[in-house]
Amino acid sequence: MVVPPWLSVPPPGYGGLEQVVAGLVDALVGRGHRVTLFGAGEWHGTTAQEFVSTEAQLQFARLGESLPELAHLARVRELIDPADFDIIHDHTTIGPLVAGRRSVPTVATVHGNPVGEYGTVLSDTDHGVRLVAISHAQRGLNAGLPWVGTVHNGLDLRDVPHKTAPAPGPVLWLARFSPDKGPDIAIRACRAAGLPLLLAGKCNEPAERRYYDEVVTPMLGDDVEVVLNADRAETLRMLLDARCLIMPIQWEEPFGMVMVEAMATGTPVVALGRGAVPELVTTGVTGVVCSGPEELPAALRAVEWIDPADCVRQVATNFSTGRMAQGYEAVYRQVAAAPWRPVQEAVRLGRR
Repeated sequence: MVVPPWLSVPPPGYGGLEQVVAGLVDALVGRGHRVTLFGAGEWHGTTAQEFVSTEAQLQFARLGESLPELAHLARVRELIDPADFDIIHDHTTIGPLVAGRRSVPTVATVHGNPVGEYGTVLSDTDHGVRLVAISHAQRGLNAGLPWVGTVHNGLDLRDVPHKTAPAPGPVLWLARFSPDKGPDIAIRACRAAGLPLLLAGKCNEPAERRYYDEVVTPMLGDDVEVVLNADRAETLRMLLDARCLIMPIQWEEPFGMVMVEAMATGTPVVALGRGAVPELVTTGVTGVVCSGPEELPAALRAVEWIDPADCVRQVATNFSTGRMAQGYEAVYRQVAAAPWRPVQEAVRLGRR
């Protein structure tokens, strides 16, 4: 299992990819597999039988640069012995470009939207590498890529508390401060509904801080509380106390793990129906999917009738780590059964 060098697995706060991988590792080990986790920094508590660090320090401060990830992947390739592994599961951005040189076949999960520059990178996926989508909506954005399957992200429910009755707390917006996530729309919707709002956002990158200062701050008032860069424990508390989670997304969200986390605590979701939202949220059962911002205020008031037990049941049935592990097992078997010849070997044979 190869993760980017930015954050620990599991992460102490923000880090949807790392949280998903931590749950997947534990579920695979629980199902009898032997898993080695390649990352950076120190081991942080998954049940992987081995952790291999390619860099003593996490590289979060250099997030967005290509060299730290390239160096990480080069070290991973040097450390992989084909006698030790059947499959490499890569969660990095650049991994699909270089994985064909590895001595072991690679499955790569696409965690972002496969369009634009990222789509260009993925369209040049290295020889034999197979891609996994995290939602049907994401896969549909670029159907011509070498997809091998679609596996929804999963959440480990063992340590997630849940409520048994609707909570009287504020509406919760939980995301990174970005126009894609619509915090400005959340403020307007809650004001129109006459409901208090808690904005709990990741705000530690320059673009996030600039957006918060220039767009969000001028909109704040007594009806809006702000919490910046909350850790996992505080995030769970806010989800449990919330009336609902609002997701007024302005882009084609490839998954949206925060919606699964909210439903796992029994908190319904009110969201705009873009990207994977309709695959995760069922109107009238686990929340309300809206077609436009004008529908949000009424939806925010209506969710008081949602049963928290239905939300928890939806996650247990469709978005558990066990369900995710089963999906990836099917992918691993399919890829492991196919012939694999590293690119360098193929080139040598061609020259003969």
